[in-house]
Amino acid sequence: MKVLAYEHLSGGGFVDQKIPINILCEGFGMLRYLISDFRRAGHYVITLLDSRIAALNPLLQADKVVTIPSLEVMKRALMKSCEEADAVYILAPESNGTLQRLVENVEALGKTSLNCRVDAMEIVSNKAISYEALKRARLRLPETLIMNVNNGIERIKGAVKSIGLPVVFKPARGIGCQGLSVITNEAQVKDAIDKIKRESMSESFLIQERVFGTAVSVSVISTDKGAMSITLNRQMIVLRPPRLNSGYIGGIVPFHHPLKEKAMEAARRAVEAIKGLRGYVGVDMVLTRKEPFVMEINPRLTTSYVGLTKVVNFNPAQAIMDAVIEDELPEKVRTSGYAFFSKVRVKSPSYNKLLKIYELDYIVSPPFSIEDEKFSYALLAFKAEELKEAIIGFNNALKNLNQMLDGDRI
Repeated sequence: MKVLAYEHLSGGGFVDQKIPINILCEGFGMLRYLISDFRRAGHYVITLLDSRIAALNPLLQADKVVTIPSLEVMKRALMKSCEEADAVYILAPESNGTLQRLVENVEALGKTSLNCRVDAMEIVSNKAISYEALKRARLRLPETLIMNVNNGIERIKGAVKSIGLPVVFKPARGIGCQGLSVITNEAQVKDAIDKIKRESMSESFLIQERVFGTAVSVSVISTDKGAMSITLNRQMIVLRPPRLNSGYIGGIVPFHHPLKEKAMEAARRAVEAIKGLRGYVGVDMVLTRKEPFVMEINPRLTTSYVGLTKVVNFNPAQAIMDAVIEDELPEKVRTSGYAFFSKVRVKSPSYNKLLKIYELDYIVSPPFSIEDEKFSYALLAFKAEELKEAIIGFNNALKNLNQMLDGDRI
């Protein structure tokens, strides 16, 4: 089967502007592993690549790579590639409706979309709406109030008081930690509102109780008939006050925790509570000492995929296809070993050094230097039979990468 795998950041969606390099490594890393898995399953894979990245000759196993020099070329090439393919998987943010719009275009061409259905994306991409849907499913959720940035500051402070400090502010529409702030005193409220206005087009936002515990996600494969939780994943996340950036750093797959079975069951129920979530779905949670709290649902591939594909006993890309097309879920799921992965900030390499970095087997996404920045971000992953060995291996890999860059231009 011919499959188009399109990732928005590296595939030309930002060709007319500066690519955010701190998240480019996640997008490119997921694309690279997804392409590899589709080809491993015997499929012919097409992809698009921003000309600035293509000029660096990155290692991609796609059978056909279309270079994108401009936004107009991207729009035409994406449509032509969709027409050529039998099935399409889109990797893009839900913010501003980007993912939904691209999937709608695929469906309008009569092609098989391997993504979640658009109506389901609309629900989960709005945290206010998805909160209500998950609440009806009787899942454990943080106490939440839905507000508007145009509400008076005193009204918003009153909402904060009713929940009790500390709280988390997050835009109703946004991915990851975009626009997110942890509030520990009332003086931070205005800065948090300003941050949401700056980083999100959404006027609605959520004020949620700060749930203390272990940040995790669950990777779920779902059909239109039912869902299966595959792995519990540790998330390394930094949550900060309004004037600092919060963000996702990396994770561990699989992750063992006393609440693992409860978390896996809660994730399955969460996905099945919203019709149209199919293929790969990520469910973010916080595990307290007593129970899992469901935080949000991601209707697309998540960065945990780069760890998942290293440890499961089946091809996850083929599993996505089977779930969407055949309504089939994986059988006898097992994991072997542990994958530790993280994005890291390093010196931007010269072109010749970058070519050597491509050869390193622990590099998921190399530190691309696109705008001649002094620093860039790479995504590294290391797998071992024991978690301690995986962490040690990752640290040695990072040390090795920095040694390679030592003395190179900065």
